[in-house]
Amino acid sequence: MTLELAADDIPVAHTPAGGYGPNFPPLILAGCNEPLVAGAPDLRGTWKVVRAQRGGQPVPEGDRLLSYSERIEQCGNRIVDCGGGTISDARADGTEANAVHDVSVFDYTTPIHVVASYEDGVFVLRPIGMPGIEVTRRLDADGHMIWTRPDMGGVVVTLERISDPI
Repeated sequence: MTLELAADDIPVAHTPAGGYGPNFPPLILAGCNEPLVAGAPDLRGTWKVVRAQRGGQPVPEGDRLLSYSERIEQCGNRIVDCGGGTISDARADGTEANAVHDVSVFDYTTPIHVVASYEDGVFVLRPIGMPGIEVTRRLDADGHMIWTRPDMGGVVVTLERISDPI
């Protein structure tokens, strides 16, 4: 007998005070067996940067972006992204109620509120109160994840999946 565990059955995760440190926290959606919603790109797994650009130019050697990694979990329309010490846990349903309500990766204290959605196979984040800003993650034809951050000087990061989908 298989026990069904849906995204609603798992409490929303938040970044601990000061960030989670150098190691990813335990899996948040562990055991969730609700299928991904239609139109969601399968971004599950751990990802490592292979190249990054800022303003159309490669970032210089030693730039912290080049050592960045993140872990993405998905279940139903829920998506949890752990990276840079923060945990972003949301429903990709386009609502403010189910948005990421956590803290900024820059200081681990400034509150952030970011609406999440899946649009044409792209994961889109829109910070509340910052019209026109869209942070996106999508898969390219080679299976790399392309992450864009227009709020960080036009950053475009290419990441490769280094673990099986979680």
